[in-house]
Amino acid sequence: MHRVGQILKITILIVLFGQLVQGQSAKFNAPIVSEELVFEEKEGLLAVEAEHFYKQSKSEIRAWYRTSKEETPRVGRDEDDQHGFGASKNAYIEILPDERVTHADKIVPGENFTNEPGLMAVVHYKVKINTPGRYYVWVRAFSTGSEDNGLHVGLNGTWPEHGQRMQWCDGKEQWTWDSKQRTKEFHCGVPNQIYLNIEKPGLHEIQFSMREDGFEFDKFILTTNVDYSPEAEGPESMVSQGISPTTFPKVEAP
Repeated sequence: MHRVGQILKITILIVLFGQLVQGQSAKFNAPIVSEELVFEEKEGLLAVEAEHFYKQSKSEIRAWYRTSKEETPRVGRDEDDQHGFGASKNAYIEILPDERVTHADKIVPGENFTNEPGLMAVVHYKVKINTPGRYYVWVRAFSTGSEDNGLHVGLNGTWPEHGQRMQWCDGKEQWTWDSKQRTKEFHCGVPNQIYLNIEKPGLHEIQFSMREDGFEFDKFILTTNVDYSPEAEGPESMVSQGISPTTFPKVEAP
C-alpha cells in the first residue's frame, strides 16, 4: 500500500507539473500589444517586430510562441536551442510544436506542413500605409535545417500568389534576412518575387501563416524599393497609433 501511495503521489506531481508548464507556455502565445496598435509606413518603408502581433488565428494544431530571455515555451517537440541572442528587441516567435525537424521525419499535410497559405498558425498586424504601391516583403528568420525555412504572407485576409512560399536556404544557424519565393524550378527561391500590391492608402492588415513548423520569426519589412536589402536588425518600427512595447531584456551570447 505504501508503494502504491508513492506511485500515486508521483503521478499527481507529474500531471500538475505538466499543467503548470502548459499554462505558462499558453502565456507565450498571447499578444503583448493591444488591438489599437498600428504601425506606420513612411517614404515607402515599414518595419514591424514579429512578436508585436495583435492576434493569432487558426492556432488549434500549431501556434506561434514567443521566446525571450525570461520566456521559454515548452510545447511538444522542439529540439532547437534558444536563439534570443541577436534577435531584434531580444525576442522572436516560433511555430510549435516542431515535429518535422529533418527530411527523414514524416511530412503530415495539415499538421506539420501546409503549402496552402492562411490555413494554420496565422499572426495578424495592423499597419497604416501612406504610399500605395508594390511592397516587397523581407523577413528575418533563424533556420537550423531544411524543414523550418518556409512561410506565407497575406494582405487583408487574402493570400496572393506572390506572398506564398517564402524560402530560406542561405544563412543557416543565424538570423538572416531574405525575400525569395520557392518555385518548382528554383527550390531555394527567386529574388523579388515576394510582394504585396497595396492599392489604397489607409489602414491594412498584414498576416503571416505557417508553411513549416519550427519556423523562427524575428521581424518583417515592407519596402517599395526593389533594390532594398536590410542589414543587421533592420530599421526601427514607426507607430501611427497606440504604444509599442518596450524592448525585452538583453540575451547574452551563448
